[in-house]
Amino acid sequence: MVDLAALTGVLTRAPVVPVLIVDRLADAGPLGSALVRGGLPALEVTLRTPVALDAIRAMADIPGGVVGAGTVLDAEQAKAAVEAGAKFLVSPGATPTLIDAALALGVPLLPGVATASEAMAARERGLRLLKFFPAGPAGGPAYLKALASPLQDIRFCPTGGVGPENALDYLSLPNVICVGGSWVAPNDAVRAGDWTRIESLARGAAALRG
Repeated sequence: MVDLAALTGVLTRAPVVPVLIVDRLADAGPLGSALVRGGLPALEVTLRTPVALDAIRAMADIPGGVVGAGTVLDAEQAKAAVEAGAKFLVSPGATPTLIDAALALGVPLLPGVATASEAMAARERGLRLLKFFPAGPAGGPAYLKALASPLQDIRFCPTGGVGPENALDYLSLPNVICVGGSWVAPNDAVRAGDWTRIESLARGAAALRG
């Protein structure tokens, strides 16, 4: 059975879920701590680098935080992420195999969709919280607004092309639960170890409301 309550609990902690690409393991702990201090407790570590799983392990014990794995593409990655400490999974798409794996692991999955048909297919599996990806190229706020009436029991987390300049356009929609974005952890700030700047960006993002 899909645990919608657990995923809702993660996605409603703050209006923004940071989407993180961690290249250096040493950055993981300070980065996650800065974001949590700034008011963004849900940390999505994308599985795009060799140190991603170790970064999840490093963030798993940050007080007040909840770490998840992003860019999960298959069952093997899902299992490895959960074993590393991920409490939720995020994928750019949705396949039956990945959904089955998440259900078997008992971990919440936020699968990506870009069309009404994809959203309906996920809905048939009991999924009501979906990632809208890539949000900008797929139609942006106008597209999500059009889906609100026919797909009344589905809520989305738009990711991809979302930034401080348009986040409120998404968050103001009734079918948007939160947004995902990387702007709160810019690469230059991470590489410089400027955790104060990242904490400040997180505070600004945490203050966003629809």
